[in-house]
Amino acid sequence: MTDRVQVAIVGAGPVGATAANLLGAYGVTTLIIDREPGIVEYPRAIGVDDETLRTFQTAGLADEILRSAIQNVPLKFFDATGRCLADIRPTAQDFGWYKRNIFLQPEAEAVLRHGLRRFPHVRLMLGTELRQLRQDADGVTLSLSGDHEVRADYVIAADGGRSPVRGMLGIPLEGSTHPRKWVVIDCANDPLDAPYTALHCDPRRPYVCAHLPDDRRRWEFMLFPGEDADEMLAPHRVADLLRHHVADPNVVDVIRARVYTHHSRIAARFADGRVALAGDAAHLMPPWAGQGMNTGIRDVTNLCWKLAAIVQGQADHSLFDTYDSERRPHARAMIDLSTTLGRILSPTRRSVAHARNWFLRTASLAPAVKRWVLEMRFKPIPHHQKGFVVPEDPGKRLSGVGRMFVQPSVETTEGAHVRLDDVLGPWFAVIGFECDPLAELNDAELAAVRTYRPRVVKIIESRAGERWRQQPCVDRDTIVVEDVHNQLRPWFQARGRDVVIVRPDRYVAAMTTADALGSAVTYLAGQFIVSGADRRG
Repeated sequence: MTDRVQVAIVGAGPVGATAANLLGAYGVTTLIIDREPGIVEYPRAIGVDDETLRTFQTAGLADEILRSAIQNVPLKFFDATGRCLADIRPTAQDFGWYKRNIFLQPEAEAVLRHGLRRFPHVRLMLGTELRQLRQDADGVTLSLSGDHEVRADYVIAADGGRSPVRGMLGIPLEGSTHPRKWVVIDCANDPLDAPYTALHCDPRRPYVCAHLPDDRRRWEFMLFPGEDADEMLAPHRVADLLRHHVADPNVVDVIRARVYTHHSRIAARFADGRVALAGDAAHLMPPWAGQGMNTGIRDVTNLCWKLAAIVQGQADHSLFDTYDSERRPHARAMIDLSTTLGRILSPTRRSVAHARNWFLRTASLAPAVKRWVLEMRFKPIPHHQKGFVVPEDPGKRLSGVGRMFVQPSVETTEGAHVRLDDVLGPWFAVIGFECDPLAELNDAELAAVRTYRPRVVKIIESRAGERWRQQPCVDRDTIVVEDVHNQLRPWFQARGRDVVIVRPDRYVAAMTTADALGSAVTYLAGQFIVSGADRRG
């Protein structure tokens, strides 16, 4: 007998488990499998950014994951003498969360897997291996260990850097493998008073030192040519590496040590037929920007709402095709950033290291450059100029379309202060700033809006008064909230618009005015939305 699901996910790491939670929240019947019987405990990701936390918020798990994390952690670059070359402290919370946070991946994975229990339509199968994958025009058949067969409308391959699914599809992983290996050592009983992540640009042996939750610390040391990777994991060699950085290596409890090889690679395509690659299956990058896992979470944040719209009959397959065009360019940009940071960290020639140090010190004297580094503005932010967006005039100086919408704190009619997304809900939203966004629509345009099943929100200024709160709206279910810190007025004024359509992944699909909303809705509906007569089920 063949089981039937709408989406099957191969791989239950943080990317796959996040996808399953999102699909669960969207009401999609989902099977997620993993060949391991439990959570893998060896050293992996430690950084979680604001965009990922916003996704965890949509899945209803952000606060629980943060209970075991350290928020707002600085990133510093040091030269061989211990002098700070760059101090990165991005305190802004444009998307509702801090940009740099440190966590323990196994603990976060446990939260994500436990979260799946909320959804009776999501099933997790551990100790289960994919043996074969066959797809046709109508779906994908997965042959699993134990003579189990599953038929799915779509498949997400989040099965790691050596992705068996990617191999079955014949998709090449383009790019390069870095020649130097690194030893990663996780320790308990942290002996250092250094509550930050430090990249030590020491040509004698470049290394990274990161403060972790629960009195732990991670060291990462570059290996030189001729050093045997297995030998460097021997307890006495690990102690030798630590001896230069702690007074007594014997007081440090080494939890585990592994050798890693770094890659800068990206799949030639992120989708094939009805199968999508996500996370390490789609891209591999050095760890220096802390963006490997976060980039994978962006993948499934972009992908899962599209799959939900398709399998629930709201959109056709062409929406799935936008996954590659919207995600692949940004993943490549994150690989480039991570590779660049590695080049800053790892020179072992003293002349090159001195030149780097001089450049960084000189550049930091310019206030604009110092602010650019301090606020982490060098991190590429996705900007979807094609896909599920209404294109704007290319000459427009400041556009919100295709970019993630800000998330300020808002006040509900009951007086509660919450993050904006908690009001928007997990699906589409139509937001009007100091206006009813639906006020100018005719009946046909209103019907088109309702195709998206959006939550309609009117945002007014803080303490605007009862008259503004009680103004009638076209949709009686319109939610009216106040902008607690008055952050949205300058945002909307700078862009000359007062209405936005926000996608489930919190990116702006359209930015317009109340009297022009109808044409934006019609444009999007004409591209991807299935008419009522054509819907399945």
